[in-house]
Amino acid sequence: MKTNKRINYLVKIAILSTIAFVIMLFEVPLPFIAPAFYEMNFSPVISLIGSFSLGPAAGIWIELLKNVLKVIIKGSSTAYVGDFSNFVTGCTLVLPAALIYLRHKDKKHAIIGMIVGTITLGIVGGLVNYYIMVPMYVSLYHMPLEKILEMAQAIFPSIDSLWKMILMCVVPFNLIRGVLCSVITFLLYKRIAIILKK
Repeated sequence: MKTNKRINYLVKIAILSTIAFVIMLFEVPLPFIAPAFYEMNFSPVISLIGSFSLGPAAGIWIELLKNVLKVIIKGSSTAYVGDFSNFVTGCTLVLPAALIYLRHKDKKHAIIGMIVGTITLGIVGGLVNYYIMVPMYVSLYHMPLEKILEMAQAIFPSIDSLWKMILMCVVPFNLIRGVLCSVITFLLYKRIAIILKK
């Protein structure tokens, strides 16, 4: 029985990871809030649903595997920085939400979890971009920081530093991403959870 349950668990993760990967291919920029290389997709919805149904570890695995599939099949246009960033920020949304929901599996704690996850995504996403992602992007992609700031200044002319770009572009971008993915998850979860529990 344990072997069958484990196989069932792994198969569900594989299927959800594949669905998340396909959704991930449809990325859209939010040009009114962040430079074009910040693109949003709704694949975290699948990770959230998977983590609520199968546990927090499943959400992390889905986030990892969808990015691995993307790199293998499509490659990377950001010297792998964007792919690594997608994994890290996806986990910062999914993990807090799943851990809170795990304590009390009801609608209230699902909502609280996704709110906390969204706030965590905004804060951690901003810090990670400032200290790791943007410096890596500058180094590996050979794009001067000034060029990145110019792209941000085209949206908000008052941006004259990386910190301002993070606060005015990256944090709002991640908060919007978290809110939209959370709302979609809230609307879809119960329908999909019935299938995943079989």
